[in-house]
Order: sequence, then structure tokens, then C-alpha cells
Amino acid sequence: MTLSRPADQAVDPALLTRAAACLADGGTVLLPTDTVFGLAARPDRPAAVAGIFALKARPVQKNLPVMVANGDQLAALGARIDAPVQRLMASPFCPGPLTLALALDPARAPAWLAGRDEIAFRIPDDAFLLALLAQTGPLLVTSANRSGQPTPQDLAEALAQLAGAPDMVVAGTVPGATPSTLVNCRHSPPVIERLGAVSAQALAPFMPGAEEGDADA
Repeated sequence: MTLSRPADQAVDPALLTRAAACLADGGTVLLPTDTVFGLAARPDRPAAVAGIFALKARPVQKNLPVMVANGDQLAALGARIDAPVQRLMASPFCPGPLTLALALDPARAPAWLAGRDEIAFRIPDDAFLLALLAQTGPLLVTSANRSGQPTPQDLAEALAQLAGAPDMVVAGTVPGATPSTLVNCRHSPPVIERLGAVSAQALAPFMPGAEEGDADA
């Protein structure tokens, strides 16, 4: 099933309802994000999670990143949000193309995070995704490419790469093929582990060790 987002990127309530229902039923959804095309699934639907790994031919040892709508959803997952994390989350890139890897408190983490000691999360700068996350709660969302292959720039390329078909496809456009920048906040100080849509120079004022006044420059 393929449905299209409005050209003006407005949130279509009917599309939102259908996407949320598909995810609730244990389906996988391919959809545009504010960075690249992504594959989404409810983390509490094991068959859907397995479906993402199968579609991407991704090794199951590689954990999937998480999207949340806000800091409250993140805190409810048991993420350890210290001062360096708070500073990065207050940057202009969150919501946006910044992914942060955080340590987890197993005593507060939900069952689907059992056995994991970290979580990589992002808050998207996209009205449809934020509305969807508000309905569904946190989602597992990863780039819609076969593992090890280049990130696709258009929907047809994404579908051609995958090892099968997702349960629902939301057609639309993405800015390009550049993923988010990943900062591992489990290190002290945090370390940029993947350069993407946010450059090291742009991120520098918000990294620990920068002068407090630099963040407003």
C-alpha cells in the first residue's frame, strides 16, 4: 500500500491515522524523514522489528536507532540525560539531523530495551513524524537501504534496494542522501562517531569544553 504526503508537507490526518494503525498492527512503514527515507516499526512488535532487519539484510547484532517526539519520551526509556546531553539537545539541530547515543538505566528501561546498555535517538524536525510519534510513542527508525549499500536518494531506489516490501509506503521527498550526524555521549567528553548533515564546525559550540557563550554565536 503506497500513500502520498501532501506536497506542502502538511499533516494529513487520514494518512497519519493509517500509518499509526499499520504500525500498531505490527507492520513496517517506509516513509520520508527530514534527512533520508526511513523504515519504521513499533519497538514492542517483535515481528515488525524482525521485518526491518530482514528488509535491510541487517545483522541482528546491530541495534536499531530510535526516534522520539520529545525529551519526555526519551526520559521514559531510561536514557541517562546529563548536562552535556542537555546542551546538545538544546542546540538548533535537535529537533533535526542530530543523533545522540546515550547510556541506559536498566531499572527504568522498558522491556523491549532489555539487554541493551545504550540507545541512539533522534528527534526529527518533521511535522508528520512528530505527530506520528505523539500517537505511537517511540519508534525504531533506520535508513531505508540494504545494509552496506549507499543511502537512497529517492523512493524508487529505496524500494529497489530492500529485500522485500514494507507493509506501507508513504511517498514523498527527502533533502538528499545524507544521514544525521551521530554523537556518542557515553564518552567523556562526547565523541562525533559519524559526520552527516551537521558539520563538526557547526556542532562545536555545543560540545562539552566549548565556552558557554559560544552556543549563541
